[in-house]
Amino acid sequence: MSTPKNLKYTKEHDWLEDLGNDTYKFGITDYAQNALGDIVYVELPDVEDEISAGDTVATVESVKAVSEIVMPFDCTIVEVNEELEDEPEKVNASCYESWIAIIKIDNLEETMTAEEYEKSL
Repeated sequence: MSTPKNLKYTKEHDWLEDLGNDTYKFGITDYAQNALGDIVYVELPDVEDEISAGDTVATVESVKAVSEIVMPFDCTIVEVNEELEDEPEKVNASCYESWIAIIKIDNLEETMTAEEYEKSL
């Protein structure tokens, strides 16, 4: 299982890459994509959507199940990875390059380092 050290992680198995100015790439971890199995569909949020902590930001459908990706913080969607609409399997192939959305977060709380995330597993 891969856990890049330069990213932040959540207990919900999401990763965040700091892009500066309170903006982050957001996706699911290697652990999450592996648990889901072969991903066949990703429903993305809309640009400029305001998401509250605890709300669904995206839906990922695999051959095993449909899973809601719940946002652990309040955020605004800045950009979505439209490639995933036609090629959702990219999340399985390279989950840390196949981000779901770029989000703007005012207060990034409750994240973990790679080491803390690995211990939580």
